Amino acid sequence: MNGAASRADALELDGCDPLARFRGRFVVPDERLVYLDGNSLGRFPKATLARVERELAEVWGGELIAGWDAGWMASPVRVGDLIGEVVLGAAPGQVVVGDSTTVCFYKLACAALDLRPGRERIVCDIEDFPTDRYVLEGIAAARGLELVWLRFDSDGGPSVGPVAAALDQRTALVSLSHVSYRSAHIADMLTINRLAHEVGALTLWDLSHSAGSVPLALDSDGCDLAVGCSYKYLNGGPGAPAFMYVGTELQDRLRQPIWGWLGRRDPFAMAPGYQPAEGAVALLSGTPPAIALACVEEGVKLVAEAGIEAIRAKGTALTEFAIRLADERLAGHDVRVGSPRNPAARGAHVALRHRDAPSLTAALHARGVVGDFREPDVLRLGLSPLTTRFADVWDGVDRLAELLSLEPSR
Repeated sequence: MNGAASRADALELDGCDPLARFRGRFVVPDERLVYLDGNSLGRFPKATLARVERELAEVWGGELIAGWDAGWMASPVRVGDLIGEVVLGAAPGQVVVGDSTTVCFYKLACAALDLRPGRERIVCDIEDFPTDRYVLEGIAAARGLELVWLRFDSDGGPSVGPVAAALDQRTALVSLSHVSYRSAHIADMLTINRLAHEVGALTLWDLSHSAGSVPLALDSDGCDLAVGCSYKYLNGGPGAPAFMYVGTELQDRLRQPIWGWLGRRDPFAMAPGYQPAEGAVALLSGTPPAIALACVEEGVKLVAEAGIEAIRAKGTALTEFAIRLADERLAGHDVRVGSPRNPAARGAHVALRHRDAPSLTAALHARGVVGDFREPDVLRLGLSPLTTRFADVWDGVDRLAELLSLEPSR
């Protein structure tokens, strides 16, 4: 594109988009709505509706309790292995799907700390997603541990230098998000894992804004533990269960704190005393949310069909286009980009910073553009590659430019 970008340029990009066909695989009730919040809740896959109807009518309605033997009971491992293969770069037997992200994060953090007795420090990010911070605060208060809060550039995220400086022989756990929920900064997982291991610490990564948007290589990057939600780029639906990853090397020693019957060896023996199952199955606790797992499975199948590399390529192109438009059309209204400029260091959303971000977000909603606000001054544009068009990016930025042009001068 030469000169300033136009809507015609956006339409041309849509015309040659190899993933454009996937938008038709999702429920889009109003084509006029510009949905730029797929990084909070992904759209509804059409296949999910058919799958849920089948699970309800044929399996629950027809099989009743036999549905557990027909596939429900195995679904945490089956769907976990699918996520591992398609999204995480993880070999089979290391991923299971179970509880909410918060509960899964708590399980893995406690289990990691139990493997490092005598160490009293947890290294974490003061700007990390709130549930991660709160869970760690609660664990630290209960165990008498010290939280080492790191501060990074607000337009970036966890970087190697400050992490390395915070590590020593007292460090038990390093807990960070791979992609920052605010800025979309991508952390250097491989290097941070190596640095943590050099001092004998373990790593726990939150992949909620990575899974389904950025290729991951948990096995080859030496990741110990990871957790992530499935309702963003994996399109698993509101409140869909989260996944947990535990590397093979830790599995025979790891003991998660919520000892439920499905994490026990031979759960149907109903025997006294808890004996953990082998492998990642030991991370499970209660009865699998079978219908919700079916929703997650359908969402991940779409990601598999599209291919994570193609998804990443489009996510990069969408965010590049959004940043170009922001520079061309919004910078004169005191909007600045709050995400990394380097596309290799940026996930699939863009943070736009402005003093009136809360009111602008609400005003955009009223004009048919759904983004979201994050404290203190960030308007996020979540550009889910399977469903977002380049024309959506243009329309969203165009309406924001119109709003800003109506602001009284200050």
